[in-house]
Amino acid sequence: MRYRLRRTAAGLLAAVLLTGAFTSGSATASGTATTAGAAVSSGFDDWTCKPSAAHPNPLVLLHGLGGNGPGNYSYLGPFLAAKGYCAFTLTYGQATPAIPVGGTVPIAQSSAEIAAFVQRVRTATGAAKVDIVGHSEGSFQSIYGPKVLGYAAQVGKVVALAPPTHGTTFGGLVSVGDYLGLGPLVDQVLRQFGCPACDELIVGGSAVAKMTAGPIAQPGVKYTVIASRFDALVTPHETSFIREPGVTNKYVQDACPLDPVGHVGLAFDPTVAQLVANALDPAHPRPVICAFGPPL
Repeated sequence: MRYRLRRTAAGLLAAVLLTGAFTSGSATASGTATTAGAAVSSGFDDWTCKPSAAHPNPLVLLHGLGGNGPGNYSYLGPFLAAKGYCAFTLTYGQATPAIPVGGTVPIAQSSAEIAAFVQRVRTATGAAKVDIVGHSEGSFQSIYGPKVLGYAAQVGKVVALAPPTHGTTFGGLVSVGDYLGLGPLVDQVLRQFGCPACDELIVGGSAVAKMTAGPIAQPGVKYTVIASRFDALVTPHETSFIREPGVTNKYVQDACPLDPVGHVGLAFDPTVAQLVANALDPAHPRPVICAFGPPL
């Protein structure tokens, strides 16, 4: 049983590591000053960025298990910055700084790092609140942190992409990892450092139990959960959803029935990117042009 869990966790790690393969090079800040000497009002990982009146809450972008901030958000980060946001990411939960793979350490340890990062973003931007966009484990953290660590008053909106809210069976992950040809590398990483977070995110896992004890959604926070019917990693799909007041749950295929986007692909799909932008700024939604996201 433990071997099977290690292999399924390896598949999850392998799949999320693929995020770096969808882009070439690292993302650059996209913010520009509106006038000479004025503070920028948009940018990706630009710590001089100052939020505009249109988008007063800076964004904290949280990557998935086994990923890292710059890779996981190399598409969505610049996309949101181009919409006028100050967007920031980090690589949380690294077992060792020598390997740019995050999210494998215990959930509570990663959550504390994220909470400190939220404070850093608020201090740097002067904002009272942040909005959080999370993917996979990052989406779990985007919901877990405000509730369990108690900083919901500092969060305006949460947009969670395929969170394992109620735990996941990690269905089909062995075949995904083997298909990507990353099985040996992932096994080596897991043998050396392990993956406490994997055990905590399965159905009945300790972090899942802590988050689902009592109401999940926190007063004053607006939640949007976005899942894909073709997700092979967080399964069953409906376990992502939070069936509580103040939460909007949707499938990508509700807007674009033919979009085959999978779990990893959610962070690289133009369809999903516009759904995220509309969730962050519901007063000014833009039409969703259907695309074909990566089916992984």
